Amino acid sequence: MIQNQQSQVIKKILADRNLRVTLTQESHYWFFPTYFPEYVIYETAGFQKELIHITEDDSIRNAVIVAFRGSGKSTLMTMSYPIWSIIGKPKKKFVLILSQTQAQARLHLANLKRELESNLLLKRELGPFEEKNNEWGSTSLVIPKFGARITVASSEQSIRGIRHGAHRPDLIICDDVEDSNSVKTKEGRDKTYNWLTSEVIPAGDKNTKLIVIGNLLHEDSLLMRLKNNIEGQKLNGVFRAYPLVDDSGNILWPGKFSDACEIEKLRQTIGNEHAWQREFMLRIISDEGQVIYPEWIHHYDKLPAETPNYVVTGIDVAISQKDTADYTAMVSACVYGTGNRMRIYILPNPVNERLNFPQTVERVETLDKSLKSITSHRIYIEDVGYQASLIHQLRIKNVTAEGVSPHGSDKRSRLALTGNLIFDGKIFFPSQGAEQLVRQLTGFGTEKHDDLADAFAILVLKVIEKNRFMGGFLITGSPLPDFLR
Repeated sequence: MIQNQQSQVIKKILADRNLRVTLTQESHYWFFPTYFPEYVIYETAGFQKELIHITEDDSIRNAVIVAFRGSGKSTLMTMSYPIWSIIGKPKKKFVLILSQTQAQARLHLANLKRELESNLLLKRELGPFEEKNNEWGSTSLVIPKFGARITVASSEQSIRGIRHGAHRPDLIICDDVEDSNSVKTKEGRDKTYNWLTSEVIPAGDKNTKLIVIGNLLHEDSLLMRLKNNIEGQKLNGVFRAYPLVDDSGNILWPGKFSDACEIEKLRQTIGNEHAWQREFMLRIISDEGQVIYPEWIHHYDKLPAETPNYVVTGIDVAISQKDTADYTAMVSACVYGTGNRMRIYILPNPVNERLNFPQTVERVETLDKSLKSITSHRIYIEDVGYQASLIHQLRIKNVTAEGVSPHGSDKRSRLALTGNLIFDGKIFFPSQGAEQLVRQLTGFGTEKHDDLADAFAILVLKVIEKNRFMGGFLITGSPLPDFLR
């Protein structure tokens, strides 16, 4: 259902041809619902308005867009936008649409051709669009009235030196130019990135607008490289990511999905957790598979009323403060009960910062004083090289810290040992304040940093060790890992 205000305006422009033509040529926002009303089934979402604004804003020269499957991004950006960019205000002369395969590219062209040939209102008021010399082929549409061309190609084809008369491509749209296979190897990722930067972008001119649409398939994928370039100010542009449900639990298209029940129904129809996370939640999923799944996470709003048995903190220390370095992570929790009745409540706002040695000591001291006000506090730090000096310095300052040696146990194995406790609801996470920790746990192996996840594993496995010592057996049949023996 279209918004009431939008409906009223559309009624006016449908009743007045001159107003309709003038307004829709000036505004993609009004062009789309006026000439493609069959696509406007639900109330327009805020993120869709942002996408349209990107197409209208001439100051945005490069845009990288990631949005959930079914969001309408391709309808807006590879169907409506190319047509409006030619017959509307931008007056583009050569639109180039690129996909990974020729089949995908031809499908985009077929959709455009169908609208230009069969959309009666569009043809009557802004046409004709027919090409008398039969240049409407499998890869191009020529629109003589506007002196323009739309061409599609794949990443398998060379577009070096491509032109339409005197015009180089002045609008380039890349839609799904990589997939899960092409991002598996660094060679494949480099190939796609080099193709874009050395062939696609140079094919344009100084006023060319570039739109790149796709999914986040790898931490080093084309879209992630472009995102990093934009955020590092190496590329002038914008990056926008629109998951179906954001980190705060907000549904980005409430007009189509009214509540969490609707989201869950959709999720059940997908039937593949990896596909759901990748296609709808925009999370990068490792080919090795997840260790912790989002549906395992149990939340709490308030800590139990009773005093905990003790408070514990796991610390993963980073050495470098460089922008590319890991973070120093400190995850704390309150532990209640023993044996099979033991429960671990992760405390909100874990430390996750780049700290030098004195800052790390100071932060641990402050944290220790704060948590000791609750009850006894235990600190566990991975005892490898540099970390040993931190433990020594803390003890000088009367902060009791114990080293934990990994003994060859890798991070994935350690985190996997916490999975049963998370799944069984023996570990609780705060409703707010642990979003980044949960993201690292559920995206382990794909997230760029895993420091919080490692600090979490150190904490939990030491609690398991203590509980076993007290006679509790929380992971039946699971051997005690070497680094806890």
